[in-house]
Amino acid sequence: MRTTLVADHVLLPDRVLSPGVVRIDDGTITAADPIGPAGPPAGPDTIRLDGRILMPGLVNSHTHTPMSLLKGVAEGWSLLTKEGWLNRVRALEAGLKPSAIPGAVAVSCAEMIASGTTTFADQYLFAEEIVPTVVRSGLRAAVAYGIVELGDDAARERELAACSDFLERTTGTGPLVRGWVGPHAFFVDNSEQAIEAELALADAHGAGLHAHFATSGEEDAWCRETVGTTALVRMKALGLLDRRVLLAHGCTVLPEDLPLLADTDVSLVFAPNVCMASGASPPPFREALDQGVTVALGTDNVCNNGSYDMFAEMRAMGRLASFVSRVPDAVPARTLLAMATTAGHRALGTGPAAGTIVPGAPADLIAVATADLCRGPVRMQSLESALVYGGSGHAAVDSMVDGRWLMREHTLLTLDASSSYELRDEDAETLLAAARARAAAT
Repeated sequence: MRTTLVADHVLLPDRVLSPGVVRIDDGTITAADPIGPAGPPAGPDTIRLDGRILMPGLVNSHTHTPMSLLKGVAEGWSLLTKEGWLNRVRALEAGLKPSAIPGAVAVSCAEMIASGTTTFADQYLFAEEIVPTVVRSGLRAAVAYGIVELGDDAARERELAACSDFLERTTGTGPLVRGWVGPHAFFVDNSEQAIEAELALADAHGAGLHAHFATSGEEDAWCRETVGTTALVRMKALGLLDRRVLLAHGCTVLPEDLPLLADTDVSLVFAPNVCMASGASPPPFREALDQGVTVALGTDNVCNNGSYDMFAEMRAMGRLASFVSRVPDAVPARTLLAMATTAGHRALGTGPAAGTIVPGAPADLIAVATADLCRGPVRMQSLESALVYGGSGHAAVDSMVDGRWLMREHTLLTLDASSSYELRDEDAETLLAAARARAAAT
């Protein structure tokens, strides 16, 4: 199927076409050109995106889609600490049933599509229940089976067997959704015995690993006490740094260890809004970028964040970087956009051209309303700056993945948001009732 898109602005890796035309054939971009003197092309396959910016879709490189079910429960707590996580999340998850997953995932996918995200990396319990809804949504995703074993032999055996089964079952879901291995946190709640088995699973299935890392320094403390090294040094010895790994948060990662991640398939995923909301240490963003580490962005869960808006995440990263370093514009807008597009795809291993508008790249695109950016004078504010600091997910008008429209003119085409919210809220009431019953029985 061929599609020709004409937009007022087309955001290329090195420049902006104003106006521009992008041609798509069978889900792949085949050309991106300025509009010449003859004017825009016309024909049955041409779609005009007047008043809009055509740009790569955003990548949310760390989230937990079922946790829209728990939105709001973490207010006043930090889920980046073991105490907060156990008291506010695990306490409710004890009553979580697989039947409650699809509604919450549908809400999360709908909110991501509506705010300009086209690809995401997920990690949670009951991953087998997540995948069907993600496939239906049309989003591109790496869904990791969340593993928590806390050094318990029986739990380890059970979780690894379930993860293996999940990876087997996910093989035939199509090219957009892949199954990954999801250790919740190395050393903290996944023992070295589990890590060795998780590496074997990832190798057997060609999968990546998605874990929380350096949220509060627990990994480094454990490794120093147990083996006398920092966590990243120990991870290198275990072979973790030789695989594709997402390390989410990185708040306390040691700058001197960052060279270990350079030129590897290990990526740091910063979640600046959750970092600030949790009162956590800011990650070493500038040091990581300067060392050549792949740095992507994610929203984390919406219990702490409250939103899937990746425009807000880019803006927060830019402001946090300048605030911490006392350097204005410490991370330029173009770099922030790259963190939310190309770096995210690099982290997930989508492909070398993914996240850009160039021939050969997958047609994962969004159109953003120019008027909603409140842009400054054209000769004073770049389009990249306007997108990061004046934009929001509400400005996203259209969205496509692999050449297939997921949203047109603010209307979702693959999911029914209204019924998804109703189902999610019903499931939340059931979850709360189960929690009250457990509390009354103790």
